[in-house]
Amino acid sequence: MEDIQQKIHQLVEALNEHSRKYYVEDNPSITDYEYDMLYRQLEELEKEHPEYKLPYSPTQRVGDTTASGFEKVEHDVPMQSLNDVFSFEEVAAFDSRIANALNTSYAYVAELKIDGLSVSLEYENGVFVRGSTRGDGLIGEDITQNLKTINSIPMKLKQPIRIEVRGEVFMPKAEFLRLNKEREENGENLFANPRNAAAGSLRQLDSRITAQRKLDIFVFNIQKIEGVSLKRRSESLKFLADIGFKVNPLSKVCHNIHEAFDAIESFGKIRTQLSYDIDGAVLKVDDLKQREELGTTVKAPKWAAAYKFPPEQQETIVEDIVVQVGRTGVLTPAANLKPVYIAGSKVSRATLHNYDYILQKDIRVGDHVYIQKAGDIIPEVVRVITEKRTGEEKVFVMPDRCPACGGKVVQEPGEVALRCTGIECPAQLARNIIHFASRDAMDIEGMGPAIVEQLLKAKKISSIADIYQLQKQDLLDLEGFAELSSNNLIAAIENSKHNDLYKLLFGLGIRHIGLKASKILALRFKTLDNLAKASKEDLIAIDDVGETMADSLIMFFSQQQNQHEIECLQSAGVNMSLLTEVAQNANITGKTFVLTGTLPTLSRNEATAMIEANGGKVSSSVSKKTDYVVVGEDAGSKLKKAQELGISLITEAELRSLLQN
Repeated sequence: MEDIQQKIHQLVEALNEHSRKYYVEDNPSITDYEYDMLYRQLEELEKEHPEYKLPYSPTQRVGDTTASGFEKVEHDVPMQSLNDVFSFEEVAAFDSRIANALNTSYAYVAELKIDGLSVSLEYENGVFVRGSTRGDGLIGEDITQNLKTINSIPMKLKQPIRIEVRGEVFMPKAEFLRLNKEREENGENLFANPRNAAAGSLRQLDSRITAQRKLDIFVFNIQKIEGVSLKRRSESLKFLADIGFKVNPLSKVCHNIHEAFDAIESFGKIRTQLSYDIDGAVLKVDDLKQREELGTTVKAPKWAAAYKFPPEQQETIVEDIVVQVGRTGVLTPAANLKPVYIAGSKVSRATLHNYDYILQKDIRVGDHVYIQKAGDIIPEVVRVITEKRTGEEKVFVMPDRCPACGGKVVQEPGEVALRCTGIECPAQLARNIIHFASRDAMDIEGMGPAIVEQLLKAKKISSIADIYQLQKQDLLDLEGFAELSSNNLIAAIENSKHNDLYKLLFGLGIRHIGLKASKILALRFKTLDNLAKASKEDLIAIDDVGETMADSLIMFFSQQQNQHEIECLQSAGVNMSLLTEVAQNANITGKTFVLTGTLPTLSRNEATAMIEANGGKVSSSVSKKTDYVVVGEDAGSKLKKAQELGISLITEAELRSLLQN
């Protein structure tokens, strides 16, 4: 056992060191594959021997999947803000106040002002124990689990010290663009800038979502420390880097105000070249004793100032407004602009987000407008120069038919997005086919996103139903396919024809109709044809089917192109009827179950299928309506809530007993 404990310790230390070299130093010492193999080995050992799991293990970077809320944290050292200045005259006035107060020589440290979210990180004996937001400076929120997902935050320092530091969490520009593109395709509201995106990501109750956002951090201040004495700001930055924190390397010691001016100007020149967003430069007195002498106000220190860069704006003309259709069918307007240079690059197009945005700003074709880059990244229209209007400008109206396929466009209550509802829409085709072939839908093994994109690019398919016309030779024509892989995919496609009705219904991707609703509808209507003919009254009479779902179903089946696609699937031999009736089990039928933790022998999907096959329901959250919570290993917050509500807790073995009876 000691050998296993030692092995776990060695793996944790090695993986943390490799992670630091990769995310902090940007100098990896092993390949990604080698890292993954070590990580998997650690996971397996920790699963077999959870008693040896270390709190700073890299496997702990994603904790409980959900939290009911964030607990308050009182900061021992207030997390103050900085006084902003907006001109070199104001910087000079700040310097004069420093000179008059100190009456001796002094130096500044000039640093980048990262546009992110300020957080506190606490370490005991060198191990990360708690992280919190700034809040109002005195009281913040505990977001430890979310901060653990940020790989550049060390779980364990190089020295076993007690320290609290302050850092700025930010979202890199590339990740911000990727996230907004994904949100646009999904019809979700876009984040205004990287700071807004970072703040939203850090306050997710599900830490797995935070982990997907690829946040980063620069640590910039020691709030408190035990056993170490430091004299200068510049010295403390080096110390932070030496013990394992990621510290921004672009700081400069300035011995007079002229050097400070030069530093601020140099930061401004490289602003657009950085991989992260900055909104200014910060000047801080270097000598820590001089800082104590200068003191602070209630809100901000007197020894620091933040110079804010003005946003660069340019005037141009809206030459046209065009509509793009995203992969989820959302129609997004964009302005084609007379090309103009801004923030270091030529801009000829700006997103207009949605129709409400156009109406609010009263943007018309032919308008003179001011544009800027939100977060120095995304071009956006700031305002219309109405005084330059000639009367020839054209008011824009969103189309009621999809520009990509001619399908009907709908705007659902409470949403700003307009969507195309056509299943054959070419703009949505890749996403629709990927969803259709996915495991919970038609489960066509081997037809993942890359293969779907390859088939579309080679023009082997142009609709969902075309999947069932594929021949082996079509696949052999593609790069990467051989005899065996081609045979396997053709067999998987053929097998999918015999799926139960609910898998086809879910695979059609009807808005608001998820897997659970698909099963309910399949059981009630028995055939797809019966469902297609159902009235709204028939639909809303079913438990768990509301008006929104009913309207969505009726809209889908009324579309001519959707009817055509279903006819093609039927002609190809795809089953459109219920195959499996639900068994009547008095212990299960009508009962609501919640699964939490890892079950000994069953996966979540297997347990769900068994419960539903016996007439039960599986919910993702615990409430007063829950009858049973099935508890596995490493159960999270659902277990705690179930105990608070007095819900019956059962094991996998007890679940099997209920199913057998």
